[in-house]
Amino acid sequence: MIALYRPGRSLLHRLPAGVKLAGLAVLAVVTTLVARTPLSAAIALLATVALFALGGSGPVTWARQAWQLRWIILVLGASQWIFLGGAAAWTNTARVVAVVLLASIVTLTTRMGDMIDALVAALAPLRRVGVDPSRVAFTLSLAISAVPVIADLAQRIRDAQRARGVRLGVRSVVTLLVLSLRHADDMADALTARGLA
Repeated sequence: MIALYRPGRSLLHRLPAGVKLAGLAVLAVVTTLVARTPLSAAIALLATVALFALGGSGPVTWARQAWQLRWIILVLGASQWIFLGGAAAWTNTARVVAVVLLASIVTLTTRMGDMIDALVAALAPLRRVGVDPSRVAFTLSLAISAVPVIADLAQRIRDAQRARGVRLGVRSVVTLLVLSLRHADDMADALTARGLA
């Protein structure tokens, strides 16, 4: 869902991680506040294609990232359409997808270590109120790195059920939940063994 770093020499690759994270925050807020009509939401979504090109990825990578969001798009779009109508469903879904794609651009063009360093620097003033910036940044990096792991688990479950001729249903969600919790336990044990938890 959220891509991991891909080496490159594009303009976005060369920008400092702090600038990209700040830009992501600003663009996410602007997208949420400005894209309030179907046309403006479509423009925001198309603008992400241009940013992917600026990051050296292009429309194929954009399409891959958007395809990975298909279930979010389906569930969000359908629920919005039922309760709010077609125009609101398109506008709200397009805004959410645009923001997630913006986050993908940042993770595609920024090393995790650089992102953690930028977060530690940004959170440094919170030390005065008892917040450990290193711990917060480490927690965020764990959360980001867990996304592709959970996506891989979901793909394995789908492949296994299709191989058995079993229809996808509620059991898939339960299986994914169990495997995700097992992964979380293994991660917690590894962190405890290294004295990080």
